Amino acid sequence: PHLAALVLARGGSKGIPLKNIKLLAGVPLIGWVLRAAIDAGVFHSIWVSTDHDEIEKVAKQFGAQVHRRSPEVSQDSSTSLEAITEFLNHHQEVDIVGNIQATSPCLHPSDLIKVADLIQKEGFDSVFSVVRRHQFRWSEVKKGENKMTEPQNLNPAKRYRRQDWPGELYENGSFYFAKRHLIEKGYLQGGKMAYYEMRAEHSVDIDIDIDWPIAEQRVLSFGYFGKEPLKEVKLLVCSIDGCLTNGRIYVTEDHKEMVSYDYRDMVGIDLLKKRGIQVRLISDRDCSKTLSAMQLGCVAKVSVTNKLQVLKDWQEDMGLSWKEVAYLGNEESDVECLKQAGMSGVPADACAAAQKAAGYICKSRGGCGAVREFAEHIFLLLEKVNSARKQ
Repeated sequence: PHLAALVLARGGSKGIPLKNIKLLAGVPLIGWVLRAAIDAGVFHSIWVSTDHDEIEKVAKQFGAQVHRRSPEVSQDSSTSLEAITEFLNHHQEVDIVGNIQATSPCLHPSDLIKVADLIQKEGFDSVFSVVRRHQFRWSEVKKGENKMTEPQNLNPAKRYRRQDWPGELYENGSFYFAKRHLIEKGYLQGGKMAYYEMRAEHSVDIDIDIDWPIAEQRVLSFGYFGKEPLKEVKLLVCSIDGCLTNGRIYVTEDHKEMVSYDYRDMVGIDLLKKRGIQVRLISDRDCSKTLSAMQLGCVAKVSVTNKLQVLKDWQEDMGLSWKEVAYLGNEESDVECLKQAGMSGVPADACAAAQKAAGYICKSRGGCGAVREFAEHIFLLLEKVNSARKQ
C-alpha cells in the first residue's frame, strides 16, 4: 500500500505569522519533521499541503512534494480532516496517510518507522501519538455554581507518589496515521485503532510551548539532527566576505579598500579557540591586507578558486571526519562546502542556494554577529554531544 506522509502547513497563523517556516534553532519549523519523515525511509511519498508560496519554497528545499490546497480548506475554520480529504481526492494512488504535525519538531524517524509497522504489518486502521502525563485532574466549577470540585483521577487521602503511579495517556497531536477508507468515511481515528506512546522529551508542541526560546532549548537537547550521530566540532571554516564582514567594500579616494566587521564576531572566534576549536578563514578574493589589519591570528587562504578542495585539504591534514568540521558560508561558491561539512550555517542574508544547503540559518546578517551566533550554536550542540556521552 502507498503510504504518504502529509504535513499540513497553512500560511495563516493567528499566534505567530508564518509560524510553520519560522526558524527554530536555525531550521524552519517544518524542516524538523520533514527531515525525520525523509530519514525514516518508510514513506512512498512525502507531501506538504499549503496555500502559501514561501512555505512551498521551504518544503521543496527539504525534499517534500507540494499539494496546493484550495481556498475552501485554507480558512481559519477549516479542519485537518477537510484538508486531508482534499489531498486524497487529488492523489488516488495513496492508500494510507501519515498526517504529521508541523509543530512537533522533536519527532524522530524511529517513531515513524514503528508506527508504519503497526499500520502496514499489524493491520491497524489508524494509529495516533500519545504521551504519558502524571497530572491530577479535578472537576471544573463554573463561576456562580454553588458546588465543590471533585477529584477525577485520584483519592486526595491517598495521593500517589509519581513513581508509584503509571500516569495517563494523552493525545499529543504529533501524528495521526489512517487508511483511506477510514478518512473517506470522515474519521482520522477509528476501525482497529492503536496508540503509539512517544517519549515525553520528544513530545514538544509549538502550539503549546509558545515560548520560542524554551522550544529551541528542547529541540537542541532532544531533536533529531540527522542519520549520523553528532561529533565534537574541531574545525570551523568561515568565509570572510559576507560572513565575517558584511560583504561591502569601501574604496577611499586614494584607492584603498576598507571593510567593516562586528566586534561580537571577534569575541565568537576567541571563544571558539578557547574551546579548542580551530578557526580558519577562506575567501574568493585577495583580502590579505584586510586580514592583516584585523589581527585575528587565524590560518587563512585567499584568492581561492575551489573552496571545497581547500576544505578537503584542511580536513585531511588535521585527520578529521566531516562530522568534526563546521562551515559558515553565504555565497554559491560555498554551497558544496556547506553540503560536505558536518555542521553548516549561513547568515540571514545569504543567497538562496546557500540557505538551501545549510543546516542552520542565523538570525544575524553577515558582518553583524553571524559568526558569534553560529559559535553559540556550535556550543549548544557540543553540550548535546557531551550529554550523550555521559548517558
